[in-house]
Amino acid sequence: MNLKLNAIAPQRLLAPILTLGRHLSLISLLVGVGTLGNFALMALPALAALEMRVAIEQDVSQVTIGSSTNAVLRDGSGQVLAEIPAMGALVATSNGGRVTVNRWTAGQIWVEPEGDGFVYIGNKWYRGRTLVLPTSGGITAVNYVDLEEYLYSVVGAEMPTSWPLEALKAQAVSARSYALYQRQTSGNAVFDVGDTTSWQVYSGLEKEASSTQQAVRETAGQVLVHEGRIIEAVFHSASGGYTENVEDVWTSYRPYLRAVQDFDQNAPVYQWTETFSADQLRARITGVGNILSLQPERSTNQGRIITMRVVGDAGTRTLSGNELRQALNLRSTLFEVTPTLPNVASTGNTVPVPTSFRVQGRGFGHGLGLSQWGAREMASQGQNYQQIVSHYYTGANLAVIQVE
Repeated sequence: MNLKLNAIAPQRLLAPILTLGRHLSLISLLVGVGTLGNFALMALPALAALEMRVAIEQDVSQVTIGSSTNAVLRDGSGQVLAEIPAMGALVATSNGGRVTVNRWTAGQIWVEPEGDGFVYIGNKWYRGRTLVLPTSGGITAVNYVDLEEYLYSVVGAEMPTSWPLEALKAQAVSARSYALYQRQTSGNAVFDVGDTTSWQVYSGLEKEASSTQQAVRETAGQVLVHEGRIIEAVFHSASGGYTENVEDVWTSYRPYLRAVQDFDQNAPVYQWTETFSADQLRARITGVGNILSLQPERSTNQGRIITMRVVGDAGTRTLSGNELRQALNLRSTLFEVTPTLPNVASTGNTVPVPTSFRVQGRGFGHGLGLSQWGAREMASQGQNYQQIVSHYYTGANLAVIQVE
């Protein structure tokens, strides 16, 4: 039977492409040698393709989709609905718990490019294919993309592409491990990870570079494991001199996320200062009136704020370090606050209200796992990616995955 394909007329042309071009098993543990984390690689089999499901647009009313080559539009059962012409922009919309593209409506809609085509979602180009499906807040567009190709972008989005190759390779191993950990544990029926800092940043083709592709290829399939399981290989920009034990920052203990010396002293965020006027602080921390002092109640061994007591002339509040970081838009929770007091004699106040507050801090991020600036420094000093990940993930081993 000959099937006639109905082409969908594009509403407009998509933006030009800028580019350089479920079951897992762990095999072949990389054997640690010596105290610095050198690794001898055992025989490795070929790595089969494995797709990540990345949410690009979540719970929206509509999203622009398309393909760089001619593409097929399918419904959830695999039935072909139409052909999409290359570079034509289409708008997928939410329609009563279903998805509508042009005159086609289905429970979910796939965009599958021909050949080596790319897909367009929202305002960026991606490798792989697209699934648009209804979710609680409207529709969600998910990029199904090969794990290794996904990492081409993640490494470039999370770390400057001009940094030493060994640092980029350490980032690739960490990001691959984190992605697969989320894939195995998230329990989300729609996607494995998102594309923001709430997971790890993924920006499609625009963040790929020859250096990120090389870093991914030269570590293909390598992940970090502890007691045979892929670890939650979180990472951050800079710790401010020392990373943290995970239970001091979050709630769950992880034997591989331990406090270690960081080598981030050359990071521009190693030390930083922010100053807030009394009015600015009162606007960002409400419910206590004019703020008189901020007093640390609990801190980690490295000095990160766990809880802070905020004392005002109209009340007192206790905030977590993360709540305070978000309220003040600070780089980390590793900081001290110093008030600037007015001339008490001139105001006549027995308890003076500070005129401003100076926040002096160190580092950027939660301080757990791999420090990106520390990795850069270690690589600059001649250490390889195996030594870098061995330093930041205590007791973890490298392994290679294959798909069964």
